[in-house]
Amino acid sequence: MEKIAHASLEDFYKEMTAKLGKDLESIFPKGLHKDIGHFNVFDIAQTIEKIKITSEMPYNRRKYYKISLIRGKNRAEYADKVIQIKGNALLFATPKVPYHWIPEDPDQSGSFCVFTEDFFIKNNSRSSLEDLPIFQPGNIPLFEIDNELADEIEQLFVKIKKEIASDYIFKYDLIRNYVVELIHYGQKLQPATKLSTSNDASLRVVTLFIELLERQFPIESNEQRLQLKTAKDYADRLSVHVNYLNKKLKENTGKTTTEFIADRMIQEAKILLKQTKWNVSEISYALGFEEIAHFSNFFKRKTTVTPLEFRS
Repeated sequence: MEKIAHASLEDFYKEMTAKLGKDLESIFPKGLHKDIGHFNVFDIAQTIEKIKITSEMPYNRRKYYKISLIRGKNRAEYADKVIQIKGNALLFATPKVPYHWIPEDPDQSGSFCVFTEDFFIKNNSRSSLEDLPIFQPGNIPLFEIDNELADEIEQLFVKIKKEIASDYIFKYDLIRNYVVELIHYGQKLQPATKLSTSNDASLRVVTLFIELLERQFPIESNEQRLQLKTAKDYADRLSVHVNYLNKKLKENTGKTTTEFIADRMIQEAKILLKQTKWNVSEISYALGFEEIAHFSNFFKRKTTVTPLEFRS
């Protein structure tokens, strides 16, 4: 059984110690213990200068959350979407959204922090980071920002770096507040529709459907298989009639349930074709197709190329 490589915290620190030429103890935060969760902060220029500019941030599902202020010319790749950044970017990486981040010039600066969910929700009323609009499924939380806003955000990172190096006994409580500020910067940049807190029943159904859809992914093993494949599967799980689900999705998003499911399956298929060595038959099985020909026809209908042509 082959599994996709994951960027766990352990993998992350192996990569960072190699890039920085330092041992783990020297880059691990002081005063951090298990009941706090995990948090750390880094300077981008220090990590970039240790590797060639052609290097890429890994395209995989991260086991931790990451907030980055990146200053420089870069390219972000999200499955079939490519976003060019010419100046400053504020990036929120979640465990569910795979991406490539590719530096396109040597002049890179900024900062990033990494943290686990248990660090953030400690003493917080939220049960999950995905309760926050910035981390909800279906988003690509990447924002190009001007120099003035980038300078403001950099000051927050300066405060975080100062505190993490201090001996203040409550420093992680203070850092947690700074992380909340970073999140609010991102949420202010989102379209107003993403921040809606409406209690309208139709919007609740749409939100729950998208969340349920995203829970089916990522496909982590070639022995794993999608459990919910059709519009009726999702309607049954949500305890609504399939026609009602279709109607509300169409009204609020312009897409039907089947279109949503197909688009997400295509996104996952592209990731598996590019980022694993699984054969097309294994990918077809994992995505719930009984016959490889059905998967190939589905993929070509949606992309105009066959799975093998896309992989090559």
